[in-house]
Amino acid sequence: MKKAKRHQGTAKRISITGSGKLRRGRQHSGHLKVKKRPKRKRSLRQRVPVHPADEARVRALLPGV
Repeated sequence: MKKAKRHQGTAKRISITGSGKLRRGRQHSGHLKVKKRPKRKRSLRQRVPVHPADEARVRALLPGV
């Protein structure tokens, strides 16, 4: 049987904490930063947990995690 491989696009975007929780970056932080207020840009820098409704789908893309 073939070895289960991780989905590399997901693996680059999602990080796993030491306790096994999944964390992701925020959207809307890629460009057009001049018109965003500093408080909003600071909050977009933070990593946030993956929503529980999406967690099973993300874990399926990351076998062995």
